[in-house]
Amino acid sequence: MPLRSRKRRKRQSRSRVYVSVTGLRVRRLLYQPLFWRHAVPSMAAAKGAPGNIMADGRTVDGVHHTLSAWEAKSDMLAYLRSPRHARAMRRFPGFATGRVYGFEADAVPDWDTALASYHERGRDVYRGR
Repeated sequence: MPLRSRKRRKRQSRSRVYVSVTGLRVRRLLYQPLFWRHAVPSMAAAKGAPGNIMADGRTVDGVHHTLSAWEAKSDMLAYLRSPRHARAMRRFPGFATGRVYGFEADAVPDWDTALASYHERGRDVYRGR
């Protein structure tokens, strides 16, 4: 059996998942198309990334949120450093402010639970310029 198959089986037997919740607020309406130009391909890349269990997006009170779950934190970090996501992260500070929160959980939380944790414990990553 290939090493990758054994490794994936081992990961699937884990009961914990790594959850990432993000939120970006676009500074001006003018920047919305630029935001979506990066957000849509980034979400598609997340959904197809190794170790991704789920990825979803939602806009709440003018903040564009993502909720994703991963087999391991290392899988999320590999996606975070991928060219598609890295390109978007380099651009976002120019037109958006944002926060992130990542944590381990026994199961993928629902949106209300994830956003409550995000608001309580999230950290700023993009501040106003």
